[in-house]
Amino acid sequence: LHMYFKGIKFTFIIFLLILGPRAFSQEHEEEEEKEEIFVDLISANKNALFSNVAGYTFTIKNESKIIQEGTVSYEVTTPAGKPVKTSSVKVKVPISTTGKYDFSIPGLKTGVYKVNFMVNISEYDDTIRKAFAINEKQIRSNNTRPADFDAFWNNTKAELALVKPQFKMTEVPDSSRDNRRVFLVEMKSLDNLTVRGWITMPKTKRKSKKFAVLLGLPGYQVALKPMFGTDPDLAIFTLNIRGQGNSRDVIATERDDYITYNIEDKNKYVLRGAIMDCVRAVDFIYSRPEFRHDAILASGGSLGGFLAIATAALDSRVGLCSAQNPILSDVQNLDGIANWPIKDIRKYAEEKKIKFSDAMHTLDYFDCKNFAYNINCPTLIGVGMLDHIIPPANLFAVYNNLPKKKHIIVFKDLGHEVNWRYKNYEGRWMRDTFALF
Repeated sequence: LHMYFKGIKFTFIIFLLILGPRAFSQEHEEEEEKEEIFVDLISANKNALFSNVAGYTFTIKNESKIIQEGTVSYEVTTPAGKPVKTSSVKVKVPISTTGKYDFSIPGLKTGVYKVNFMVNISEYDDTIRKAFAINEKQIRSNNTRPADFDAFWNNTKAELALVKPQFKMTEVPDSSRDNRRVFLVEMKSLDNLTVRGWITMPKTKRKSKKFAVLLGLPGYQVALKPMFGTDPDLAIFTLNIRGQGNSRDVIATERDDYITYNIEDKNKYVLRGAIMDCVRAVDFIYSRPEFRHDAILASGGSLGGFLAIATAALDSRVGLCSAQNPILSDVQNLDGIANWPIKDIRKYAEEKKIKFSDAMHTLDYFDCKNFAYNINCPTLIGVGMLDHIIPPANLFAVYNNLPKKKHIIVFKDLGHEVNWRYKNYEGRWMRDTFALF
């Protein structure tokens, strides 16, 4: 056995002697191939929001062994890709130095623009894609709200009121954790459909304790589960609207088909019922003595953001509204800019032999910018400047229609998402507003 291991050791040494230099040589080659040119684009405004002249600084750090020469150029386009302005400068970056090149982009009208910065130098080519806004507080939609918008939704709420809610709240002890009890909630909504959700509630020995409520609304075709947290003053109600999660008894479409379900008729369109599901959830909160009826936060992202805005607009019992990247914002201005849901709506219109314009007209009754006028509670909006689903100009149009206290958080480097900064602000804002000390 001892001789066997000695043989292995000897063979291993020979292996290193034969392959070692080659291995070290390969490692050295890999080191030489490491990137030696570093570029960065810095906006003159931390949120890429400008009053009239946009400004950027392009930096090139040269750690290569040769002088880097070439050009840095930019192209500004509309959200639809139409060229608006271009410019280019020659650059020369000596070895072991950093070149900084300032760009001013004047003469642009109010709106949101895409900008591509291109660098073409001796040993490096790259494109950095960004977006910026000019006078974002002045961005408005040119599309009008239907004259019967309020009447349509008043009639819809009246229909919901005729449906007995048959609220049912069942504890699920096996799911409890983090010192929270878990409950399955079931209720009847518009068209007598059953919708469900989950409530997690902090365990407490105080029978008189009343909790503020976070009404968490779902993203597109997202099945919400019980949401846990550490806030001892907050109950969390995650709702699965019709056709999603554990509320798929009647409507159970494929993922891509949900957004167009019955879109040819505004009175049968799936989101009409989905919004009423959210209003019914508020009814449920008001039916429970353990919840504070003056402390309801409706919050969601994407479709959930849309639902939060619609619910706050239609139900004054909502105390705070938080919408991150809400879809269906200024819908008539989506065509030619965003693929979704326009592409799916065109396909549906062709299959059903209906006019595309008629389908889009239905969405005028489900447009965040049209709901925004009716929101009277404080509202928080999150915007990604690189959002390919909801163009930021559309969200600024929604935000600028809000009549009451409002705040917007802009993420210049994010797409259809927000980050921890938004959620931290939302949490502090909720606790301050609802006096959860």
